[in-house]
Amino acid sequence: MAYKVISTRIPEVMLLQPQVHGDNRGFFLESFNQRDFEAATGVKTQFVQDNHSKSLKGVMRGLHFQTQHAQGKLVRVTAGTVFDVAVDIRPESSTFGQWTGHTLSAENFLQLWIPPGFAHGFLVLSEHAEFQYKTTDYYAPAFEKTLYWKDPEVAIDWPDVGPVLLADKDKEERALKLRDLAIR
Repeated sequence: MAYKVISTRIPEVMLLQPQVHGDNRGFFLESFNQRDFEAATGVKTQFVQDNHSKSLKGVMRGLHFQTQHAQGKLVRVTAGTVFDVAVDIRPESSTFGQWTGHTLSAENFLQLWIPPGFAHGFLVLSEHAEFQYKTTDYYAPAFEKTLYWKDPEVAIDWPDVGPVLLADKDKEERALKLRDLAIR
């Protein structure tokens, strides 16, 4: 099997450790294999979009979600290090409002599966980071929302990296009043 699954505090969110083959020349890994992903996770899905971002230290991206066309994401870091977070925003879920966070880096090769129904974001810990992810639905800006990254009810324990750099849409404080939203 190409992936080892590592449990998180929210069962549907899974850390995946791919097999890495390395020697004195470098390394090789299969970054994604549909058959092995389904066998390891039990998740049968189709990815429709790949995204790649580069960010500087202290950049916070998120916590983003879509109220319609909710996206599942398979995320990984190909340069640098980030602290990656998923927040359960499914009103009917027993883990609603809970979060799980993990350090992903180019060195540890870990990937994080975040199913639809979660707000997602990351904080760059290294001088820069390149972040790549697959999504199960297309980006739909009309339905994009942002959960405030310092929401006191969610209380994410973010690492201290000094000043945090935010996009304007991520600066607005939004409390966790998501039970009224229809996540589809």
